[in-house]
Amino acid sequence: MVEALAGPGDIVVGITTSGTRRTSCGALEAAKKRGATAVAFTGNGGGTVGDVADLVLVGPDGYSAIVQEVHIVMGHIICDLVEQELLFRVSRSVSTPHPD
Repeated sequence: MVEALAGPGDIVVGITTSGTRRTSCGALEAAKKRGATAVAFTGNGGGTVGDVADLVLVGPDGYSAIVQEVHIVMGHIICDLVEQELLFRVSRSVSTPHPD
């Protein structure tokens, strides 16, 4: 799917608690070959996917369920930051008069 849809300017996210999932590594490698940015959510030290991704978000070592819960929190934080940035940009463009 990444090979068919990803391209420059896109972001492809791979999620793996161990950092060694072949499908996540393969998808991120394909994304990079197509010019997309590869982001990995991982745990347990990053693993192989940490070597492949452009940006790596590493959760804790240990039990997969805990790593997954940390991934969920990281995802919520990223969504909040993106939302804040978009709202800031919109508020600036609305409050800034545009020349005719």
